[in-house]
Amino acid sequence: MIRFLILAGYFELSMYLYLSGKLDQYINTHYSYLAIIAMVLAFILAIVQLVIWMKNLRLHSHLSGKVAQLTSPMILVFPVLVGLFVPTVTLDSTTVSAKGYYFPTAVGSVGQGESEDGTRVQYLKPDTSLYFTKNAYQKEMKRELQAYQDVDKISISPNNYMEVMELIYLYPDLFAGKDISFTGFVYNEPGHEGYQYLFRFGIIHCIADSGVYGLSTTGNVQPYANNTWVTVTGRIATEYNNQLQQPLPVLHITDSQPVEAPDNPYVYRVF
Repeated sequence: MIRFLILAGYFELSMYLYLSGKLDQYINTHYSYLAIIAMVLAFILAIVQLVIWMKNLRLHSHLSGKVAQLTSPMILVFPVLVGLFVPTVTLDSTTVSAKGYYFPTAVGSVGQGESEDGTRVQYLKPDTSLYFTKNAYQKEMKRELQAYQDVDKISISPNNYMEVMELIYLYPDLFAGKDISFTGFVYNEPGHEGYQYLFRFGIIHCIADSGVYGLSTTGNVQPYANNTWVTVTGRIATEYNNQLQQPLPVLHITDSQPVEAPDNPYVYRVF
């Protein structure tokens, strides 16, 4: 009986997340078909377990049957209650500040690090090298670079946001001088006057490898407050960052306009 309840509970929770549109806050939307497959399999296995339990029902004592009748509804309803009453929070600059947002000070790979609890943290640059061998990763990045290498103006959309950001940090010299436009929310790092970060939270595969990705920007006549969603256009340049002790791509803004927050503030890596 307990197996049926667990599988049924998983099915109900997955169905709720899918129908409510909250599933895209946990996994890359391009993998939603896997969640649907898992949901269907859970339902089928739950029915199988229910049939097995009913066949063996006569083997249970009267007391154990009473216990099952009392506890099974609670177990079945629990995952649904979790999905309904535990809120999903959209990440923003408040989340960045609360987590003690910091940058690596040692020269090395930009965009990844390790938090105090030992979990991997990604920021600035999406890093997908973990999912490839070294040679395969270089080959994949060079393949993706071909679409932007000879283009002077690049419009970054939610579909290519993660891809372009990774390429900009990998090949800053090739993107220097190119005009870039994209949308994100503002984060003002203390002690970083004259510059504002423009971010979006992104998911590579699932929430476990998510991070905050974007560029340092400068040139705004009027600085924006944290969490202001802005569409900017500017030119990429490489500047030495004293805090990071390494050169980083910076967007020199030529035009910026406040915009409404998108319906889905997250972006996803497309392979």
